[in-house]
Amino acid sequence: MRSKKKKKKLKLILVILLDLLMASCYFLFYGPYKEFRTYIITTSMLTMRHKYIAHTFYSQKTIDKIMSENTIEDIKEDTKTEEIKFVAEEKYDSEFEKQVLKKDPGNDLYKIVDLKGDGYRGYMVVVYDASRVDLLSTPSLGRSGQILRTMAAQNNARVAINAGGFKDEGGAGTGGSPTGVMISDGKVVFRGGITGYVGGLVGFNKDHVLVLTKKSPYQAINEGLVDAVEFGPFLIVNGEKAVTRGNGGAGINPRTAIAQRKDGIVLFFVIDGRKPGYSIGISFAALTDLIYQYGGYNAANMDGGASTTLIVENKLYNKPSGIGGTGERRVPNGWAVK
Repeated sequence: MRSKKKKKKLKLILVILLDLLMASCYFLFYGPYKEFRTYIITTSMLTMRHKYIAHTFYSQKTIDKIMSENTIEDIKEDTKTEEIKFVAEEKYDSEFEKQVLKKDPGNDLYKIVDLKGDGYRGYMVVVYDASRVDLLSTPSLGRSGQILRTMAAQNNARVAINAGGFKDEGGAGTGGSPTGVMISDGKVVFRGGITGYVGGLVGFNKDHVLVLTKKSPYQAINEGLVDAVEFGPFLIVNGEKAVTRGNGGAGINPRTAIAQRKDGIVLFFVIDGRKPGYSIGISFAALTDLIYQYGGYNAANMDGGASTTLIVENKLYNKPSGIGGTGERRVPNGWAVK
């Protein structure tokens, strides 16, 4: 008898707990907290595989409304290359400048700066010699990608981050086919489909200036562009930040970005995400502000999500959010410091 009463009591408790859970979920998804809806919709809609999450809980009308309230304006202006002066500075006007300009003992090439903010953790790589930045590529371009650690090791790279995106229809992509155009050594080596992101060509010219341009690949090459990927959005151009509404329209996700200061120093940004308790990720709006405070004069978003990876001296340095043991995924290309 006692056993039956105990079982009934446990079932009742379980039903109550399930009801409370469902009520809590309903409150979160449909209650007064618009921030939660915005987070769910914008974060999932700009991913390759997870758009179904937004469509599961919300109508197309709600999705369209939230997305229209969270946007980043496409910057039409190209980089003014003559404004990058490659002038070494020794004075520190702020703590941010000190973190960039004060070199680590015994390493004049680069330094790693830990980043920590509201809901995110990550790293900034300060590269003092822009001429040492190069574009890496999978040897099987168009067929299969490589994990960045392998790509970096095969090219004797000291530091590497992932670069442009790749085709991943149905989540079955091999990482080998870049989205958009890829330029290497002054030649178009791959021409993929439209990226689906605002932006354009992002790369370095013969004078080691980071160029963000809307020009055609061949016009850009004629004007000195050497290595580039097609991606975006552009976050900062000629010292002017992109105008964002809300979080910028791509939610809170892992992010990779590349930037250059007016003094020629190159900055890599890698922000981890999708790891509750450690780092959720960062929005376009917050990422733009972060880059700007470290002096980024031209900056562009690179592929994020599970692609976001940082390799330092042949070791995985961040915490990628992909599946598998290390979370690394195969990518078509990367920016490296050699």
